[in-house]
Amino acid sequence: MSSTNKSTIAENIKKYRNKLGISQDKLSKLADVTYNTIIKIESGANVNPTIETISKVAKALNVGVDDLIK
Repeated sequence: MSSTNKSTIAENIKKYRNKLGISQDKLSKLADVTYNTIIKIESGANVNPTIETISKVAKALNVGVDDLIK
């Protein structure tokens, strides 16, 4: 994926997380991924999150994987 997609994923995770009013820490616990992973994805430092991670985050945010990547 290009860096454009990464920033889209980062922006969408942040958007949906803020909509739910939950912290990065809370999201990491709901998604069963490390807090550091959430920070890295949202900041764009993790340029290639796995589909497994994206799926867990999407499920925790109550959205589809499509919602995060488009």
